[in-house]
Amino acid sequence: MLAMSKWFTLTPFMSNRFSKRVGFSNSPGSVRAHVNGGGDDTNNSENNDKKKKKKVVVVGSGWAGLGAAHHLCKQGFDVTVLDGGDGIGSPDNVGIQGFWYPYKNIFSLVDELAIKPFTSWTRSAQYSGKGLEVEFPVYQELPQLPTPLGTLYHTQFVRLPLVDRLTSLPLMAAGKELFKRFGCSERLYQDIFGPLLQVGLFAPAEQCSAAATLGLLYYLTLAHQKHFDVAFCRGTTKQKIFEPWVESLKAKGCEMLEDKKVTDFNFDEETGCITEVVCGNETYSVDAVVVAVGITTLQETIKKSAALCKREEFLKVLNLAGIDVVTVKLWLDRKVAIPNPSNACAGFDDLFGCTIFDLNVIHDEHKDDTETVLEADFYHANELLPLNDELVTEKVISYLSKYINDLESACVVAKEIGRFPKRLTHFFPGSYKYMMRGSTSFPNLFMAGDWIITRHGSWLQEKSYVTGLEAANRVVDYLEEGSLAKVIPVEEDEPHIEALRSLNRRLNEIISQVPLSSYFLQ
Repeated sequence: MLAMSKWFTLTPFMSNRFSKRVGFSNSPGSVRAHVNGGGDDTNNSENNDKKKKKKVVVVGSGWAGLGAAHHLCKQGFDVTVLDGGDGIGSPDNVGIQGFWYPYKNIFSLVDELAIKPFTSWTRSAQYSGKGLEVEFPVYQELPQLPTPLGTLYHTQFVRLPLVDRLTSLPLMAAGKELFKRFGCSERLYQDIFGPLLQVGLFAPAEQCSAAATLGLLYYLTLAHQKHFDVAFCRGTTKQKIFEPWVESLKAKGCEMLEDKKVTDFNFDEETGCITEVVCGNETYSVDAVVVAVGITTLQETIKKSAALCKREEFLKVLNLAGIDVVTVKLWLDRKVAIPNPSNACAGFDDLFGCTIFDLNVIHDEHKDDTETVLEADFYHANELLPLNDELVTEKVISYLSKYINDLESACVVAKEIGRFPKRLTHFFPGSYKYMMRGSTSFPNLFMAGDWIITRHGSWLQEKSYVTGLEAANRVVDYLEEGSLAKVIPVEEDEPHIEALRSLNRRLNEIISQVPLSSYFLQ
């Protein structure tokens, strides 16, 4: 890991009130309390300290929810995590997830927990409907070239000519229409970027917003050569990360309550602050709340909640959408050669994509198995969702046989099918205006998740975790206790890229001064 002192930063939304309070309080005791998360006044008994703890309820137990709970517990708050019934890790416990090189905050957390859940950096491949298109090396092991030359040079394009690859150079914008606008070749789009987006944003490229497409492509593939290096959990994310993380939180006094669906929030009419979180007939009194659930879960809550359904920011969330996921784990009766540990595939029928994982390589429990164990996670899997297990297995074998030789000759001896309707975020065109920010119109209710607007620049699990830390910081600021979580920023652009960006900004400023320039669509 990189030296943490170089990367630590405070999140940019913090009020001046907080920094003044920490730096210039006249009371030494209050400074100690704010910096050390409640202080350690030995004159008070443990029971009195317990009573003085302010209560925070975190709704959701995925990367965002546990991230918020993790920091708030360390600051001495009385933290309760409510899981809605989908199990610890929800909404982030679906399928197999990669952990890319720029996930600095997650890697820092793993180091703090003193666990070793990851494989080494892993080779992967990408397939279109025409077959193998790209093999991705471990970029850190190769000579480092300026962005984006390293990605173009070291990536092993099987069928794509150089002239098509070069058409990616102007792409500092994205989305299908913008691919056309910037001169991206049809072949590059159909065989490379289209399949990549189908498994990265979980939907066909034309159904993804330009902003989301740009953000994901730049964050993982264009910003720095080594950013596309990926590792995987040596078991499920729940087993290897969430379970030991939850045990660590419990040891710090965090209460974890499962199967608690939030139905409403009670609030004080005068202050506008949430006073209780309602779960059916049960209520939990709070000083602050962090809501860290997926879009579909929040939509269900909004429809039931007398408090939320009257707020415009929450009503807008009802315009957002989720993506169906189907996970298929298969045990075969023989060894079948799977080309790479991770294989992203698209082009079945232009509707959904999937990623094929060789669990004999990735998961510790299957390394010594004499038969092949694989998992295929299907995204935008609307047409698979209603089928029974036998039909799903039949279709999956047919699809995967296009990419794995001899698969059709093998027999399936066991299977596990997971169905997750509307579980992943759909970043469709125009969705940004319906998404929420970290703060809400309730002064003490804060939001976190991969669909929350943030200036950090990360994506996927890293974004979820970072927004959890940012929500914790908002709680610290609002309750005026504890210290801020340190969020590692995204790596800065390389000098030549920053120079080009500055030039582009300057050109836009000049153009904006031309008479009638505002008349034309920019």
